[in-house]
Formats: sequence, structure tokens, C-alpha cells
Amino acid sequence: MQHSPTIFDRRLLRARAARARAHGPATFLLERVAVDLADRLSAVLRQFPVAADIGTPDDALRRALAGRGGIETMLAVAPAAAGGAAGNSAGRGPPRIVADEELLPLGNATLNLAVSALALQGVNDLPGALAQIRRALKPDGLFLAALLGGETLHELRESFFAAEAEIEGGASPRVAPFLEVREAGALLQRAGFALPVADVERLTVRYASALALMHDLRAMGATNPLTERRRLPLRRATLFRAAQIYAERFSDADGKVRATFDVIWLSGWAPHESQQKPLAPGSARRRLADALGTSEMPAGDKPTR
Repeated sequence: MQHSPTIFDRRLLRARAARARAHGPATFLLERVAVDLADRLSAVLRQFPVAADIGTPDDALRRALAGRGGIETMLAVAPAAAGGAAGNSAGRGPPRIVADEELLPLGNATLNLAVSALALQGVNDLPGALAQIRRALKPDGLFLAALLGGETLHELRESFFAAEAEIEGGASPRVAPFLEVREAGALLQRAGFALPVADVERLTVRYASALALMHDLRAMGATNPLTERRRLPLRRATLFRAAQIYAERFSDADGKVRATFDVIWLSGWAPHESQQKPLAPGSARRRLADALGTSEMPAGDKPTR
């Protein structure tokens, strides 16, 4: 049996998310994505009686969807340390299932809708997680999710690489590898989704300095989660040199620095006989040349003038 590589330290991810909540989380990015996801879903004229939020770090997405008609039950599926406001032990919030995104305890064909915001980029076995979500959807059920990918934080990665190479003579992985949008579409197909769509939205956030960006990442619980991270503390000289390189390469005229966040959007449907299907090769009833009003000629022939 082939196992996925353990890229992310999942226990560390949960611990850092809990630390961020305890000290006041930075939620602006998650709230923006939650609103955007709700807008995308509003364009789907469909009822979704049973829905599940898969792993979203807090209740931002569930708040954004609270006013949408057609959702009768919204489940919150997240690890025990995630989604501080999601629990319902005191009768508040949606029903909650404590589970890891890599091992979802959802029955086959039990959901009409599965949504997720900024959670799946930290999953080691993303193909497996997508396949589990697909199996949990009823026929013609919808999956809609956003995760960080593409060129996210490429400025920080480049700055740390240059600083460590200069000061320490070598670089260690500090920024997580991110999914590309083309890979995302292929993964949806591999998981068995019909009508898969993947697109990317680039958000550029400006900060007073690279250190301010790092402070926000800490408040998001998004500092280095890699299993292969260097265990030694970051040297102060390396940190400040990375901030200096960041300012030199990625600052605007007013002195503020740019940080890229690429949000990859995924959508797909559980297969159903009512969905559109591509025509089988050779099944067309009309020739393309007739439709275009031109003459068809054998391959290799040159048109006459």
C-alpha cells in the first residue's frame, strides 16, 4: 500500500492554530475568502439540505453562509483544536464532528454540499481527502473549496533562501510547497468529480515591513509547519537579513512591501445522470466545415487562391 509523504506536521499545525486563537487571530484573509465563497455559492440555484464545512479554521464561513436559503443542516467537521466557535456543547453553533481532514468520518452519499475555506492546503494526502469528500456527497452534490496555492508567499520564500545562503551557507525549507491550479483540476478528476473547475485568484496584501507580515502569519497559525523544517532556532541575523532582502526586492515606492496570496478555487459535482456529458468522438450529426460555411479538404492539401 502506497502512503502519501508526510510534508506537514499536523499536530504542530493544530497547536499553532490554537496559539493564534489564544493571542488574537488575524482573520482578514479567511473572512475575505468566506465572503467570496458565499458569493460563488449564491450563483448556484440549488437547494442543499445537508451541508458540511470541512476544516475551516473558525466559523467565518458558516457565518457567511448563515443567510443562504436551502441549507437546513450545516455540519462543522474539524479537529478538536480547530474552529473555536464551532462547537455546540452549550447548544450554540452547528452540529460538530471532531475529525481530521485526512480521515473524515462521513457516510457515503450523506451530504448535498461540502465547503471548505483555507484548510486543505495543510493536508498531506489531498487526493485522499478529495476522494473522501466525493464519496460523502449524494449524487449531484456540490463541492466548493478555497485553499492557498500557486505563488503564495513567494516573496518570503525567496528572501529567506537568499538570507540563509548568504549568512549560514545553506537554506532550509521555511515556506510550504503549494498546489498549482493545473494540478488542482487534475486532482478533482482523479477523485471522481464531474464538471471539475479550478481557478486562481491573486490577492496582494501590503505590509509596513516583512516583520509585520511574519507577525500576521503567526497570528494566522501559518508559520513553518513542515516536517523537514530545521529544528534549531532561527538566527536573529538571518531574520533581519531576510527582512532587508524582502524590502530591497519587493517594496513599493512608499516603502511598504507586497505579499502574494494565491487562492485556488475548486468546484466539482458528484456524478449524476442529469449532468451534461461530452459527446462521444464521431457522434456529431453535422460537419464542422458545414457549420463554418467553408470547404473541407484532405490534410496536407493547400488552399487555392
